[in-house]
Order: sequence, then C-alpha cells, then structure tokens
Amino acid sequence: MNSTGTFHINTSHVERSTRNMRTASALSGNTTTKNDHAEFETLVARTKRQAYNLAYRMTGNREAAEDLTQEAYLRAYRSFDRYDRSLPFENWLFRILTNLFVDSLRRLPKQQPLSLDRAMSAEEGEDDYTFEIPDYEADPERIVLKDVMDERLEQALAALPQHFRTAVLLCDVEGLSYEEIARVMNTSVGTVRSRIHRGRRMLRKLMDGAMPSRQSPRLSPAAA
Repeated sequence: MNSTGTFHINTSHVERSTRNMRTASALSGNTTTKNDHAEFETLVARTKRQAYNLAYRMTGNREAAEDLTQEAYLRAYRSFDRYDRSLPFENWLFRILTNLFVDSLRRLPKQQPLSLDRAMSAEEGEDDYTFEIPDYEADPERIVLKDVMDERLEQALAALPQHFRTAVLLCDVEGLSYEEIARVMNTSVGTVRSRIHRGRRMLRKLMDGAMPSRQSPRLSPAAA
C-alpha cells in the first residue's frame, strides 16, 4: 500500500482463475452458457479489486487474500446459475467470501479471543464479551476508513474479533447497509448493529492507544 492508502495489487490470480473455470466447465459439461461466461467475467473485472481488498483486510496477508479471493470466485462461478440477479452481485460474492473466511478460522486451533480489558475463555460467545470502552459520544461517530487505511489502522482492524471486523469493513469500507450486511453475514439486523457499534468503539480505543495524537490520522465523522 502506498502513502495515499491505495492498494497496488496483482489481480492476475483472479484472471487465471476465470480461465481455469472456463476450461473446467467445458470438460465437465457444465450447463453455464456462453453468455453466462461473459457476464461473469464482466462482474469479476468490476469487483476483483474490491473483493481482494476485503479479503486482505480480513486475513492481513496478501497470499491468503489471493487464495481467499480466488476460492470465492470459483465458488461463485460454480453456483452462478443460482445467483439471484435482483440482488447486487457484490453482496452475494461478499457472503461467499465471508463464509469461506469464517470456515478457514474454524479449521484453525482455538486461540484465546481478543480482550481489551480482561481475559476471556475460548468458550465465551460474542454476547458474553464485556469491553470497558469509553463512550466518546452518546451516538458514536461513524469511522470512515476509506481515506485513512494506513498501517496503524490495518493493525487495529486486524486486532478486532473477526465478526466485528467483518461488520465494520462491510459497512464503513464497502458501504453496505445494515440489511445487506445481515444477509451477507447470515444474521439479524440487530446483531449487525451491535457488531458495528461495538467494533467501531473498540477500533477507536485501539487507534487512540496507537496514535500520538487524536488528529493523526483523522477519522471522518458521518451519520451511521
């Protein structure tokens, strides 16, 4: 990532993946039509950077992000005949990508969850978390991440519990509504609101602790 916060990424892995999918489809007799191939490739071209950046911010690792992105597109391609075109493709793709990421975490050995203020056992669920975080405002400002995605913010995001990190990224980076995020994460709107609210507050505390000044970098307020 350069000093302006823009990612320079190699998306050739996605293009190779689409070529491989076309070959596999032809060999397997897949019923996906030529028009579907063209439509899918157009959607890949439109969304590949967005999908990669989301995967990178979830995993914190470029190689893992490439693998996650490629697998998400492969899954999407295989199920493309079931894609509901009345819904945004990005939302459908993000749900696949998020589910793959969650599945990959479940396969890892259990680790002690993050605690900002106390130790928590691995058995504690999300609703059992108790974070003693100062409430800066009665209605906490929305943390707009697009223009301040520097190294410190990347590190703070990586420190958030996965469900909170994903909800904040989908809302504040990808611009999805609470209802869209609920569909992507397969949960209720109320749970999404809670995760975003608490995730922003945790992120603010982590950023305040990492920064010498609250003005650097500036997090822009916006209506939630």
